Amino acid sequence: MKRHDSLNGSLLGIFSMIALALISVPALAQEFTARIGHLESPQQSRHIHLEKVARLVFERTNGAVTFELFPQGQLGNQRQMTESVQLGTLEATVSPAAFLGGFNPAISILDIPYFIPADAVTAQILRESAFGDALLMSFNNRGVVGVAWWPNGLKNFTSNRPLDDISAFADQKFRVMDSSILIEQFNALGASAIALPFGELYTSLQTGVVDGQENPLDTIQRMKFFEVQDYLVISEHGALEDVILFNPTWWNNLPENFQSIIKNAFNEVVPELTSHKAAAVAEALKFIGESDIHIRVATPDERAAFATKMKEPAIQAYIERAGDEGRALIDMYNANK
Repeated sequence: MKRHDSLNGSLLGIFSMIALALISVPALAQEFTARIGHLESPQQSRHIHLEKVARLVFERTNGAVTFELFPQGQLGNQRQMTESVQLGTLEATVSPAAFLGGFNPAISILDIPYFIPADAVTAQILRESAFGDALLMSFNNRGVVGVAWWPNGLKNFTSNRPLDDISAFADQKFRVMDSSILIEQFNALGASAIALPFGELYTSLQTGVVDGQENPLDTIQRMKFFEVQDYLVISEHGALEDVILFNPTWWNNLPENFQSIIKNAFNEVVPELTSHKAAAVAEALKFIGESDIHIRVATPDERAAFATKMKEPAIQAYIERAGDEGRALIDMYNANK
């Protein structure tokens, strides 16, 4: 009888150990999948380098974290994707900062002309500085987590009317994204700014609803704006920056080391992303140059004059929009210079 009891006890112990092992396996093998939506095509720099980040994160977490990418607005327009990340029905999105000003006024600081350093290395130092961290943290009380921000090109002016010098901008109508800072930028030049959806821009240029627009060269080429514009000034007056946003519940469920791996991967690929974007811009300029559009490169003196005209009014418009939070970020930016 004692031997039988002993055997039962041993079996019970074995079954208990198996049960504990089965309970612990899911915790050890827990996997995290994030769907990431964005607006650009699979051929563009943003998506190509999201694929690189996805590979790095998968490898460095030993397959525990998987990113599923949905380009070209497959999951909705940017507002819908941002709201979905807030609600938790989407894990992450990569959004142009200019689309987020209504959601987080602090981020509109990136709309200020000549704000991001022209040198790529200096620009990345700014992104990873205390200022960059503070800007990302401004999303924390808006229901999302800002993980990193990426470069996505420098804007240039095009128009159907001559752009021979700064005075030529007076009384022209330019399309802008819906940003009070960008509107003030054109007001400072004596021009009118009209907020229009991107999808309406080609037709609006073609029909004269607006005279001109601002975008990176690869966008001007890809969207064929050069076909309905007569003049292009390479001014590189404003930066387009992307912000990587995650749902806070999904993000906070990650182990801290996985969070670090993801942040580091997004920052690590920036030099490669910058080079890829530069090559796309060079190819676009070559392509556009074969058309009938008149191309002019703004001189350093002219760019300085643009900055003098546009920057301070844009800063004041930003502070008016973002309040004390915006003023604190401007002070931190100036301290980092």
